[in-house]
Amino acid sequence: MAKAKEMSVEEKLRALYDLQLIDARIDTIQNLRGELPMEVEDLEDEVEGLKTRLAKHEEDIETLNGQISTKKNAIEDSKTLIKKYTDQQKNVRNSREFNSLSKEVEFQELEMQLAEKHIKEFKVKIEQKNEVIEQSKVKLEEREAHLNHKKAELDTLLEETAKEEQALVKLSEEYKSTMDERLSNAYSRIRASVANKLAVVSVERGASGGSFFTLPPQVQVEIAARKRVITDEHSGRILVDPALAEEQHKKMQAVFKKLA
Repeated sequence: MAKAKEMSVEEKLRALYDLQLIDARIDTIQNLRGELPMEVEDLEDEVEGLKTRLAKHEEDIETLNGQISTKKNAIEDSKTLIKKYTDQQKNVRNSREFNSLSKEVEFQELEMQLAEKHIKEFKVKIEQKNEVIEQSKVKLEEREAHLNHKKAELDTLLEETAKEEQALVKLSEEYKSTMDERLSNAYSRIRASVANKLAVVSVERGASGGSFFTLPPQVQVEIAARKRVITDEHSGRILVDPALAEEQHKKMQAVFKKLA
């Protein structure tokens, strides 16, 4: 839309209502996506967390296997020492030396028993971690499949609406550029302050659109006259008469159909 000459009040009201319809259409497109982007992000975080925990469990198993190897080597060392002490017992000169070697043999046997106990404990831990890993892999596979489905859903939605949204955003900016800056800023300020982002509404059954407060008859007459920009004293929204709203709605629906 090219830069226009100075607008009349009616032209300003029509432009404001058009702009509201454009921005509302953008809101609708964005709402269609809803919480899908956040859902995809949460799923990505969950999948990453599962992968991290899986890697940690596998690292723990590797550590436990290393500890098992260490204990097995310790058992072999104890066997070697037991054989050495047993052989030395054959050549002792007195009972004191024999008893001393016997204590060494007994100590190594206890070390072997303790190492074997630890090996059993490590193997139980490995078995438990393998069970957790298998369960985590199943869950990871499920979450990855769900993530891929949601990503495809989001990509499709983005692809379907991206072109129209971009065109609408551009059109919205063009409309704002034709307006008086104070009016454009007022529109943006009102839009940001209301829950449904409707800064410009039509009078419906004698009340501001979406409001239960009936407008005085004189105010309704002034709105229909389109001689000045009137705002609702309760909501702060800019008001237009139903006939103007209907005309602009039909006009913009035709525009939106071309952009879609």
